[in-house]
Amino acid sequence: MNELYDTPKHQDLIYDIGMHEGQDTEFYLRKNFRVVAFEADPDLATYCRNRFKEFINREQLTVVEGAIVDSATIKAGHHSVRFYKNDRVSAWGTVVAEWADRNQRLGTSNSMIEVKVVEFTNILQHHGVPHYMKIDIEGVDMVCVDALRSFRERPDYLSIESDKTSFANIKREIDTLVELGYDSFRAVEQSAIPNSQTPPNPASEGDYVTQRFEPGSSGLFGAELGNRWKPRLSILRQYRFIRVGYYLLGDHGKLCRWKFRGAGRLRSLTGRFLRLLTKEAVPGWYDTHARHCCVKADEA
Repeated sequence: MNELYDTPKHQDLIYDIGMHEGQDTEFYLRKNFRVVAFEADPDLATYCRNRFKEFINREQLTVVEGAIVDSATIKAGHHSVRFYKNDRVSAWGTVVAEWADRNQRLGTSNSMIEVKVVEFTNILQHHGVPHYMKIDIEGVDMVCVDALRSFRERPDYLSIESDKTSFANIKREIDTLVELGYDSFRAVEQSAIPNSQTPPNPASEGDYVTQRFEPGSSGLFGAELGNRWKPRLSILRQYRFIRVGYYLLGDHGKLCRWKFRGAGRLRSLTGRFLRLLTKEAVPGWYDTHARHCCVKADEA
């Protein structure tokens, strides 16, 4: 077994992996965290460098431009990778061809560009392990999670976009996090965040700020999510119900293919029933938040 890196963890540091237009980065900066933000789309990276110029100048923000890729691409010595830039939904940019194909089936189109490769392990070694790691990079989230295997320290909290394609993939995500020492989880439905979340006062993470979360924001994180964390079996049980919603009413849900008279009403009734079970939007869009076992109960 290779020796683990003894890279230090910094309690004032957050990684925003998938910065997009900077909605989350702005929140973290206002709460007085230092931020390392990653963005593969060169136009979005330029936009954010201009938007947050003041924070970059005072070294509170570092923008890393380029695509995080799997270890095989790194080992092959590739310095650039094909990036599918979505022409309608900027948040859907991806290096994964299957995700780009899915987006086209949903009625959008992609432009292919070459972007430089980011070796994520090197960034962790250089900047340190963060207190919280937000990951949302359209199909490559688990590459960042797997990179943590090489480090003795792990973020106290992290979040990923949960898989929609199969319960087996969701279980694999949770089990990987458990292997890394994460023992408490939350499934957070993202579309409801603008209307359901406000920062607590006093703050449990960083400084208190007033914030109205924009659509697409990841919202609250870490200790500010409260005390409704669940162990592995409980979160998997919740995801079984969520997965039914994905399967029946998701992007290519079984019921969405029905065209007969009354199909719309049946879909509506199914959605209402599933909402009663999950207490969330259906089919929804979920992030999995994970808390590491190193976080003491009195700190959570």
